[in-house]
Amino acid sequence: MPTASADTPQAAAFRRQVLNPLKLRLFLLQKLPMAWLAGLRLTQLTPEAATVTVRYKYLTQNPFRSIYFACLAMAAELASGIQAMMHVQAGGPVSMLVVGLQGDFKKKAVGLISFTCPDGPRIAQAVAESRATGEGRTVECTSTGVDEAGDVVAVFRLTWSFRAKR
Repeated sequence: MPTASADTPQAAAFRRQVLNPLKLRLFLLQKLPMAWLAGLRLTQLTPEAATVTVRYKYLTQNPFRSIYFACLAMAAELASGIQAMMHVQAGGPVSMLVVGLQGDFKKKAVGLISFTCPDGPRIAQAVAESRATGEGRTVECTSTGVDEAGDVVAVFRLTWSFRAKR
């Protein structure tokens, strides 16, 4: 069994697929159509971290001239979820599900907001442990959204559950 921090060939192949803008847009259109409509973009994906952006525009606005909180939550979730998808590529099937979400909003979200989640190693460890034991594992991931000036706009904590399928 690979260690939690090992970069597998399957993970590398997954990264090549989703970092291709056209292939990512097709994936979003097919599997996450609301993320496609909101214009989410994956700008970074490594075994350690992922960054997803969302821009203030007509489809992401709220009546207060900022990005609607649900669009921010969607970008934050994708920043952790794309890492989870990458880490479950190697080995047997693993079910994954968000079981908790908490958001703290610090500043009005306008312009381009970038959500980064640095919890790849913890996700990989939970997936590996679930495969080894057959039991479910949970991980609390933190996605921090910053604006173009580098100011923190929102911090989301997402609790992911992983269970290896038998």
